[in-house]
Amino acid sequence: MRTTVKDVMTTEVASVNGSTPFKDIAEVLIAHGVSAVPVVDGDNHVIGVVSEADLLRKQEFRDQYYEEGYRPPLRARLRQRIAEDGGKARRKAAGDTAAALMTAPAVTVPPDASVVAAARAMDEHGVKRLVVVAEDGTLEGVVSRHDLLRIFVRPDADIADEVREDVLGRSLWADTGDVQVSVRHGIVTLGGTMERRSDCVVAVRMAGRVDGVVDVVDDLTWTRDDTPGPAR
Repeated sequence: MRTTVKDVMTTEVASVNGSTPFKDIAEVLIAHGVSAVPVVDGDNHVIGVVSEADLLRKQEFRDQYYEEGYRPPLRARLRQRIAEDGGKARRKAAGDTAAALMTAPAVTVPPDASVVAAARAMDEHGVKRLVVVAEDGTLEGVVSRHDLLRIFVRPDADIADEVREDVLGRSLWADTGDVQVSVRHGIVTLGGTMERRSDCVVAVRMAGRVDGVVDVVDDLTWTRDDTPGPAR
């Protein structure tokens, strides 16, 4: 069965509202051991995310506002220079509440999304976690990279059982009685013989989609080549 975000997400999530003060946000991050929290409105709709990076902008630019002659480090100046909005970093540094400090809109994902879709969204947006929201936009949880990695620590025996029972036993319209399955460290090896080459191709592809599979070694042979290409 496909693992979804709901299966691995954290549901006990700390959040803040738009009026939460800077120091209170910092205390929430420290107390819960997280690097970011969702910002919600009075109806628990997610309106943004505030992170350690958002708070640290005040540290980077602090002396510019207090006239202490401080010059931000090169990395901070370059980040500001290449930003789409050159004044965005300074405005966040001047902010004192979650509404002023947060990044909006938040990168979100529905609870029924696959873990693969969640991983792709993280990569696309360059974030380490996604806020999980219901259809009406209310907060349901948070899913992190750490959560997604749980599927790869699935026991080898469980992976082997699913390949045998769901892939070979139920999903393929073919005789798989001569197919052997072994799994070691998440790597599935399929051996034995099937009648048609096309069935072997499908079996390998479907085994690779099982949650927790790192790779598939194809040691299958066939008695009839029914696909284009060189035969074995």
